[in-house]
Amino acid sequence: MGKEKVIVFDTTLRDGEQSPGASMNVEEKLMVARQLEKLGVDVIEAGFPIASEGDFAGVKLVADEIRGCQVAGLARANRTDIDRAWEALRAGADPRIHTFIATSPIHMKYKLQMEPDAVLEQAVEAVKYAAGLTSNIEFSAEDATRSEIDFLVRIFTAVIEAGARTINIPDTVGYTVPKEYYSMIEEIRRRLPHGGDGVIISVHCHNDLGLATANSIAAIEAGARQVECTINGIGERAGNASLEELVMAMRTRPDSFNCTTGIVTTQIYPASRLVSQVTGIRVQPNKAIVGANAFAHESGIHQDGVLKNKLTYEIMTPESVGLTQNSLVMGKHSGRHAFQEKIGDLGYELKPDQVEKAFVVFKALADKKKEIFDEDIDALIADEIIRIPHYYKLNFVSINSGTVAMPSATLEIENEGEIKHGAEFGDGAVDAVFKTIKKLTGTGSRLLTYEVKSITGGADALGEVTVRIREEGITVMGQGAHTCVVVASARAYMNALNKLEYKKRNRPRVTV
Repeated sequence: MGKEKVIVFDTTLRDGEQSPGASMNVEEKLMVARQLEKLGVDVIEAGFPIASEGDFAGVKLVADEIRGCQVAGLARANRTDIDRAWEALRAGADPRIHTFIATSPIHMKYKLQMEPDAVLEQAVEAVKYAAGLTSNIEFSAEDATRSEIDFLVRIFTAVIEAGARTINIPDTVGYTVPKEYYSMIEEIRRRLPHGGDGVIISVHCHNDLGLATANSIAAIEAGARQVECTINGIGERAGNASLEELVMAMRTRPDSFNCTTGIVTTQIYPASRLVSQVTGIRVQPNKAIVGANAFAHESGIHQDGVLKNKLTYEIMTPESVGLTQNSLVMGKHSGRHAFQEKIGDLGYELKPDQVEKAFVVFKALADKKKEIFDEDIDALIADEIIRIPHYYKLNFVSINSGTVAMPSATLEIENEGEIKHGAEFGDGAVDAVFKTIKKLTGTGSRLLTYEVKSITGGADALGEVTVRIREEGITVMGQGAHTCVVVASARAYMNALNKLEYKKRNRPRVTV
């Protein structure tokens, strides 16, 4: 008997995007969606259409363009949300309406201020209404793991009769543990009409206790056949179940699972890099599967073992997740065709004008650096291409810094066609740059974190700066790269301001 398929429902563009500072514009959403299509996910949850005009536009663009997988949109259990979701999704290849309502006593009492019977009635009415638009309906019981099982069985039975074909049992706040979750999924499945035959049981786990992947695996073992997850495990608070961890666990341990996925695992690493670049959220070095240290060996004993036989300390190969050796493959003599092939290998799909713009910057960088690495190309694309729209543009930076004179910075900034010049003193060159930027842009943002690292080795290495800023209750991250760390810092702050302005103009956002 063949292995059963587990449906991979990727919510990087919806739940993942709700990470602080991770908001994407419509072009970024489409870029990530195309990579998810290459990756082979079954469902892309593209956003929450009712949340904002920007989210609606992003969901619509993804639904209109993606043809290799289903595209879903989230909607609360009411007609207004469902209509808005369907308006964005209707041109999709196989659009899915994903509607939800909270079912835990604490959510029903304090958030919804509704009695259980009223919640059930509203859920059924919403699913029936959605069923008049499409047969592809998913219903989620928000905060299911803190809900009463008897009530969950009642509401799931009712929405299935109303037309839901997928029922989601989410661990919304990352509260459950594997043994408990297994028992919950097993009992609900057993008590559904006909043992749940004809209905997909889905799970959506958060990582507040660091158990999202373990809980999702327990649910699969209990009979769940859809997992909702994100690239790099990004998401609200501590994040979501990590797609790469779930997929590679099933692939690496086929002896422990009677199921598999349709994921093209060699596209995992390109997807990880792209999401990291688009969101500005770095992957921690010790992150499973895609972290910088995931296939690194420093211990002498480990190195000796790996040299003799990789299986001594590697349970999967780097190549199986799309990771290749980081060697010199590009330089100042490389042509457009080679450059285009390279950015394609790295997971980017750029328009011809974007390729040309990136190529010009690449050639300029190649004249400065002897070696061009994949990370260099990631950085220049992130800095020059992905971060749009550019409300603020940095034209030049001039630094005066020495052992005697107080550091100062002179900048020229363009704000939607208006050129502004200014200079400020600071405690250091970077401080002077940031003060000048704040003066010229009039921002009241507060710098929360500042991080700088060398992307590659050598004296001519690119420096990559990541900043996190906050203004008006909005937190964003910005990235910038340059061979001069001060210029990289200026670019990072400007990048953050552009993202901040984008979020201000496209105000969200209902949190789920």
